[in-house]
Amino acid sequence: MKRNMFWVGLIALVLCLSVTFLTGCAKKAAVKSDTATTQEQKAVTKAPSTDDQAAAAAAREKALREQALREQAEKEAAAKAAKEAAEKAKKEAAEKAKAILKELQIPDIHFDYDKYNLKPEAQAILKAGAPAYLKYSGYKLVVEGHCDERGTVEYNLALGQKRADEAAKYLADLGIQKERIKTISYGKEMPLDKESNEAAWAKNRRAHFVIFPPVK
Repeated sequence: MKRNMFWVGLIALVLCLSVTFLTGCAKKAAVKSDTATTQEQKAVTKAPSTDDQAAAAAAREKALREQALREQAEKEAAAKAAKEAAEKAKKEAAEKAKAILKELQIPDIHFDYDKYNLKPEAQAILKAGAPAYLKYSGYKLVVEGHCDERGTVEYNLALGQKRADEAAKYLADLGIQKERIKTISYGKEMPLDKESNEAAWAKNRRAHFVIFPPVK
């Protein structure tokens, strides 16, 4: 009798353990299933829609276009500024060169008939003009000698040369380097006034000064 009761108890214990094990497995399966379902729902929730992707792509494209437009505008502005600066510098350089030429300009000096010596008024003109040539040492000067129409061509060429040389020597004595001064005679071939009277002749007996800027 005791032996039968032992087997009945053992069978009951085995059944209880089996039920407990199966119930636990079912719960674990249910939990795993619920977890998988939740993760799938989250994945579905996080996944962007086609419309969102298109909107994002459009926004990126718009940003790139705007950036390109800004860069192009900056380049154009820089080019414009550089052009304006170059034009301004060119204008300022031209104005400066014009001002220097004006400062270097020596008025014509005049001579008495058949003479080449410098009169006091001629000396005063040369003294006033020399400092500019000392200041702008890169500029050179050509002194032209001229005569009135009276006398032969040969005689007036020689007289015109003496007048030009005399003016050049006086400028050199004032400190201008001789190498910067050239002379030439045109005799009576280039009169300022073509009339044949004393007033015209007085204008034509002269030394004329031509400025040569530095070679760039």
